[in-house]
Amino acid sequence: MQAWTKPEIPVVPGPARRLRLYDTASAGPVEVPPGTDGPARMYVCGITPYDATHMGHAATYVTFDLINRLWRDAGYEVHYTQNITDVDDPLLERATATGVEWTDLAAREIQLFRDDMTALRVIPPQEYVGVVESIPLVVDQIAELQQAGAVYSVDGDLYFAVKADPAFGSVSNYDADTMRELFAERGGDPDREGKRDPLDALLWLHERPGEPAWDSKLGRGRPGWHIECSAIALKYLGMTIDVQGGGSDLIFPHHEMSASQAQCATGKHPFARAYVHQAMVGLDGEKMSKSKGNLVLVSKERQAGTDPMAIRLALLAHHYRTDWFWTESDLLAAQERLDVWRGAVTRGSGPDGAAAVDALRAALTNDLDTVAALAAIDQWSETNGDDTTAPALVAEAVDALLGIKL
Repeated sequence: MQAWTKPEIPVVPGPARRLRLYDTASAGPVEVPPGTDGPARMYVCGITPYDATHMGHAATYVTFDLINRLWRDAGYEVHYTQNITDVDDPLLERATATGVEWTDLAAREIQLFRDDMTALRVIPPQEYVGVVESIPLVVDQIAELQQAGAVYSVDGDLYFAVKADPAFGSVSNYDADTMRELFAERGGDPDREGKRDPLDALLWLHERPGEPAWDSKLGRGRPGWHIECSAIALKYLGMTIDVQGGGSDLIFPHHEMSASQAQCATGKHPFARAYVHQAMVGLDGEKMSKSKGNLVLVSKERQAGTDPMAIRLALLAHHYRTDWFWTESDLLAAQERLDVWRGAVTRGSGPDGAAAVDALRAALTNDLDTVAALAAIDQWSETNGDDTTAPALVAEAVDALLGIKL
């Protein structure tokens, strides 16, 4: 599947720094990648395309775009893969409710997502992969799990036996009661009769009347949710990737399950060196989500004339691991900050540019401390100086590292 247009990224002079990120599994900071051999590898879970990009989505993809930019700044080649869940129950339900063919709905929203990512200057993945085109990969991985003794049938549907992976639970570190509660809330079926364990996850759904299905050696049907990411990531990135990423609502069951399925299929551990999660963005006291309908959409803001760089700055004003609520004041403050920065880089001189860039790098490589990073550029912008090279240097660094075009 086609991704979107890659923005131009300046090369910024000066010493780069190694990136440290908070790893959900170990509940502490890790340096990724740990060495210099080979590309830095990252997999980020994509959208289910039944509605436009809301600010929670945007915050997630901007966060992982920062990782991509910091790795590139440090001299790494980056191998980045993202999926798109272009067949799943929520998409089918929305298509039925709106009287639109599910394939047409998916195509429309995928294109809108591409347009939003382009406007926000998010670097596209090398592989942008839909589930529909990946069904052969999924089928092959389920066959590998069958050989490992990790699959069983319930009325023709195939399930992954979580106890087949000794490391199951090590991503989230949640207790059994929490896992079961979240599994029920987030697409699981803990109470289905015939399952060996309430947490066992669907791998292959046999054909239902009126729903899309594909022929395979597993029978006619379609993939479950978690196996798609496991199969796509293994195909394009292999095991022990550097970062597995997404929203914090994916910690369990999605990232836990996809990691376990990859580990069982390959017999290797761990699936990722770091599990990195973007916190939730809410509105009016609740999580922003399609199911609630409380969405602030990137496309609507763009159509209203909002500068996409102000949207990006509004998102960067909050640390990625802190839940927060979107307000119009966030956008107003971001536009004011953007205006100040743009004014500052048009001056003939400014304070020490190299020092400002070093402060920017230091903040961002410290677990993406965007609050401190923005403060560093604020301070530079509000201070006079006689360094005539500073405005151009700072503008390039803000572009390359923060993704903000001044």
